[in-house]
Amino acid sequence: MSLESKIMQDLKEAMKSKDQASMRAIRAIKSAILLRKTDGSGKEIDHEDEIKLLQKLVKSRKESLEIYLKQKREDLAKVEEEEINVIERYLPVAMTEEEAEAMVSQIISETGANSMKDMGSVMSAATSRAAGRVDGKLLAQLVRKKLS
Repeated sequence: MSLESKIMQDLKEAMKSKDQASMRAIRAIKSAILLRKTDGSGKEIDHEDEIKLLQKLVKSRKESLEIYLKQKREDLAKVEEEEINVIERYLPVAMTEEEAEAMVSQIISETGANSMKDMGSVMSAATSRAAGRVDGKLLAQLVRKKLS
């Protein structure tokens, strides 16, 4: 089942149950998918694009959440947290830091990387292998730590 059809089904369920947080988040996902489909590129949205799209939505909400917490706006922060929780249901299960570290070590040994010059190739392999299950910042941090 594609993300778009799952979203439509879940939106109907959220509307029936009058779950406001789910409706807001699912509508945001639906809107992002629609924008992506009509961006003029003519390219179909594949599973990888769907994951990137969802990660982008979560990242923007996390940034907003930080700002709201700094400004002591708990009412707005609560809304962002609710939406993050709903959007994360559509993302693959995240790797633990230990799993990510083991994956990075394995990639480094496979590619024969031994200095920071090889970071790009290691990051490329790690990003594709992680497939949206690890935050990019954490991944870069782990690669830097292992290569230095």
